[in-house]
Amino acid sequence: MEAAVAIIGLLFVLFVLAGVFVTVKALQAAKRGVDRTVAQARRTVEDTTLRARQVAQPGVVGELAQLRLSLRTSMRATQDVLQGGSPDDASLGEAIGLFQRLSAHGHELDDELKRLEREPDRATIATRLPELRERLERITHSAESLRWAARDRARKFAEDDLASLSDQIDVEAGALRHWTRPEDAADPLRDPVPGRPEGAAPGEPQNRGGAQQPEGQTPAGAAGGPSDAAGRTWGPTPEDPPAITARDPRTQPSYPWQKTPRTEDTSR
Repeated sequence: MEAAVAIIGLLFVLFVLAGVFVTVKALQAAKRGVDRTVAQARRTVEDTTLRARQVAQPGVVGELAQLRLSLRTSMRATQDVLQGGSPDDASLGEAIGLFQRLSAHGHELDDELKRLEREPDRATIATRLPELRERLERITHSAESLRWAARDRARKFAEDDLASLSDQIDVEAGALRHWTRPEDAADPLRDPVPGRPEGAAPGEPQNRGGAQQPEGQTPAGAAGGPSDAAGRTWGPTPEDPPAITARDPRTQPSYPWQKTPRTEDTSR
């Protein structure tokens, strides 16, 4: 009895622990989803604000907004390409590591541009713009190099896979047409009559015994050419009509309704 109570108590504790574990995992997943949604909404708002500021505030402030927008767009596009291809290509792991190091410089530049937006001294911002623009071009150029290299690699793999698939399909199609010989498919005028030896002309009779037959004669049972095959029928031919035997008038039956033939008088 005590053993049964202990087992039941142990099972209850295990069920409670499993419930707590599942609840914690669900809460963590929900929190990640909420954080992801909030971050995406924040990025959308910031991008919309930068686009509006680029158009509404020309000059130094608008140029800062344009630089930040270019940086964020390039880095986000590269991140999407690398993370999207990494599950299928393990070789992108090193590229992702390099991009993370590049992202640190990109975030640093974005923070600096964001601080300059609140700088009241426009002259100072104008003197910093050439250096900031050069840093931006170096970062975006490196990001674009990684992005296009990953795209070219994915396209190359897709082309190789398509070529291999096409070769396999061609082999399978040939296997499905196993009744067709390559030489027959290459020569559509080839004589289709079975039993004719290789190299024989279409109209040449077959000589099974190997002896030369006289011209114009065909051995009995030998297969003819295409004209002979086309002339064959499934019944009696006009050349060989069945024999007709005339009936004996004396044995021919007579019927009452038949008239007696009159004899013509030829003496007149």
